Amino acid sequence: MKEKRIIPCLDIKDGRVVKGVKFEGLADVSSPVELGKLYSDSGADELVFYDITASSDGRKIFTDVLKQVAGCISVPLTVGGGISTLEDFDSVMECGAAKVSINTGALKNPDLISAAAKKYGSGCVVLAIDAKRVDGKFRIFTRGGREDSGFDFAEWIKRGESLGAGELVVNSIDTDGVKGGFDIPMLEAVLNAISIPVIASGGAGSIDDFVSLFKALPEVDAGLAASVFHFGEVLIPDLKRALSENGISVRL
Repeated sequence: MKEKRIIPCLDIKDGRVVKGVKFEGLADVSSPVELGKLYSDSGADELVFYDITASSDGRKIFTDVLKQVAGCISVPLTVGGGISTLEDFDSVMECGAAKVSINTGALKNPDLISAAAKKYGSGCVVLAIDAKRVDGKFRIFTRGGREDSGFDFAEWIKRGESLGAGELVVNSIDTDGVKGGFDIPMLEAVLNAISIPVIASGGAGSIDDFVSLFKALPEVDAGLAASVFHFGEVLIPDLKRALSENGISVRL
């Protein structure tokens, strides 16, 4: 079995790590540099750095903070937030990112996916979606979960794969920060539509939630979470040990 990846997510606002519930009520957590180093040293497989207000503020990503984070960790770093051009890709890759995550920018200009894949390779292009249920159907939202994109859920992720995205991060707004478990039905719908690696995000509240995720959907490649790691509710060494004890392959 392919090793499952555990990925802490650092949501950055005004240079600080923050966390909310369903994208609202953001609370200050810590310094991204201190937290990034802690996770890297404690066994995280990768880190994700999201400048969560870059798109809604219409500005570029915080490259100064990004450089500091990249300089103190020893695991791959994925960076997203306000990425809308190839020049943005260039900027964050030069700061130390191994992969670049695109969401709103890709919805506005799908050709960005293929252009970035051609320049950097599909493995460096991560398509992220923020989705939630509207009238019983999954809908894709933009601008930090504020606006319904109007894009069909299944059609968009299939298109992203065909354009060259190498991974898909699926963040369920319905379960984000709620700590009631990952959104299995949404993830199942994604897995039925595409074949690229899928990273599950939104809803982790305990070690059991990760175990349940990988047992229910063994095709999922990674589990991404924020608050359970930020507030010490789940320690990465304990999580990986529990996953291994449950027959789920991880890097120890």
